[in-house]
Amino acid sequence: MSDYTRYAIYYLPPEGPLQRFGAEWLGWDVGRGAAVPQPDVTGIAEITATPRKYGFHGTLKPPFRLAEGCAAYDLHAAVAAMVADQPPVRLDALVPGALGHFLALKPKGETAALAAMAARCVAELDAFRAPAPEAELARRRKAGLSARQEEMLLRWGYPYVFDDFRFHMTLSGRLPPDELTRVLAEVEARLPALPEPYMIDQVALAGERSDGMFELIHRYTFTG
Repeated sequence: MSDYTRYAIYYLPPEGPLQRFGAEWLGWDVGRGAAVPQPDVTGIAEITATPRKYGFHGTLKPPFRLAEGCAAYDLHAAVAAMVADQPPVRLDALVPGALGHFLALKPKGETAALAAMAARCVAELDAFRAPAPEAELARRRKAGLSARQEEMLLRWGYPYVFDDFRFHMTLSGRLPPDELTRVLAEVEARLPALPEPYMIDQVALAGERSDGMFELIHRYTFTG
């Protein structure tokens, strides 16, 4: 568990149709840590190049380096302790659509419980996060951050947390408007039927390998 450059807390769909769709669409099965063939969609390799290394996931605590003196085993124990009183999160549905200039699966309806669960991941596990290096801070600032986002970047290592958190499961890199429409149609044609409501009852600890690809380390089921 210690041979990773960074760690992250993700929502990874359980084994099944959605998990298989995401792995095949991106060309990377984060659960197995292996490449998989992609569907026959024009430009699919380029469309999914940016999110591929992370696998099909929803970010809860963004990737971070372990703080000095922290061990990966202790991080594992802390996540296990956190989920012990975390109840499942109910979403009305997960639906595909545009999020700015890229495509993602997004929650439909009320998301307060989801945001609260993500906030727990960010705050309760932050003792394990090493401060972000200056180069990473500079890269984040290129997006043009608000004063509040700058504050969050410095405090939590990522600008889009708490009030600015928007859960999503990324399906593409940045696309022009006409490509968004075309690729969304391809996604809708291949996306399996999803349960409504959609329940999130687990989180995953993922690690970044030396080749830059993320893979599942462990799943944790909510027992609260």
